[in-house]
Amino acid sequence: MPKLSRCKTLSMILLALPLAACGKGAASPGDEAAGPATAEVSVIEARSETITLFDELPGRVAAFRTAEIRPQVGGIIEKRLFEDGAEVAVDQPLFRINPAPFEADVAIAAAALQRAEAILRNANEKFERARALVERNTASRASSEAAAADVAQADAGVAEAAATLRRRQVDLDLATVRSPIAGQVGLALASEGALVSTSSTSALANVQQIDRIYVDLRQPASQIDTLNALAASGALEDASAVPVPIVMASGKPYPHAGRALFFDTSVDPSTGNVTVRVEVSNPERLLLPGMYVRARLPRGIRRDAILVPQEAVVRDPGGGPQLVVLDADGQGARRDVTLGETVKGRTIVASGLKAGESVVVLGQDRVADGVTLTAVPFVASQPRT
Repeated sequence: MPKLSRCKTLSMILLALPLAACGKGAASPGDEAAGPATAEVSVIEARSETITLFDELPGRVAAFRTAEIRPQVGGIIEKRLFEDGAEVAVDQPLFRINPAPFEADVAIAAAALQRAEAILRNANEKFERARALVERNTASRASSEAAAADVAQADAGVAEAAATLRRRQVDLDLATVRSPIAGQVGLALASEGALVSTSSTSALANVQQIDRIYVDLRQPASQIDTLNALAASGALEDASAVPVPIVMASGKPYPHAGRALFFDTSVDPSTGNVTVRVEVSNPERLLLPGMYVRARLPRGIRRDAILVPQEAVVRDPGGGPQLVVLDADGQGARRDVTLGETVKGRTIVASGLKAGESVVVLGQDRVADGVTLTAVPFVASQPRT
């Protein structure tokens, strides 16, 4: 390139530099109007409420009542009188044992009673005659006394024969095996033609009442001491009247809540647990004996409790819990708090927070000195369970 052209090009570049510098240093029209820094956060207003504290424990379902159907007389089963799995009523016949031997025993006992009654009538007549002779001084008093003794003996014979007849009638009635309770009968464990006896260890069938059931829970015995200490301090109220929610094995909530009946009076030495029995209504027969479920056993009622979502809790460098609380000017500040139990995704704030204060749930990292916070209501992303 000629020397003159290079000089001309360099001169043009040097002239353009001041113009570029001036354009770069010019302020934009919006910079002078910019206000203080702001940030949007999600908040809730702290409120006091009454909550129930629960321990979720595994439990096993037991029938409200169970009856093993056993024969009280021996013999051959003549007929089964129910269908497997049917609902039966109190005193409903279930089996019929061949009644012929018992009918014969009843007839023999009835004949013995008639004979005893005839003997008694004869003894009474002899006594009346002996007494008349004694009154006319034609017989000794000893003969009258002997006749009276015969009457007493004959009367005892009648009583014995009547008792034997009743016993034989009871045996005849027991030849029809009945259900002592109302409920659902299971599989028949004996069929027609089977020989049964009162010494047999096997039941003929089982009847269970399951329109109401029990759920037996296992709770650590140490929890009883904790509950007693909390009750003594006034921090925990009696929860005996609070319903006990049940969760089925599938994870679905059971439609009927239970009622805690009692704690067992002894502790299992191998596990250190005590049994808690819960009574539950079961009209749909959804719970069957032997099933495993979970029960949320209430351990007290906390009044005037303040709860915050778990997302609202932050930690200081030492791991201590803190909440970000807004003041009236929209400024946020971290505050040390003491936390309690977590209930359905919310944590109890035992101290450090008052009802009516605004707590930041989402956006705590945007809080800084000089930053004004714009509060919007917090909406949970999904239902709490």
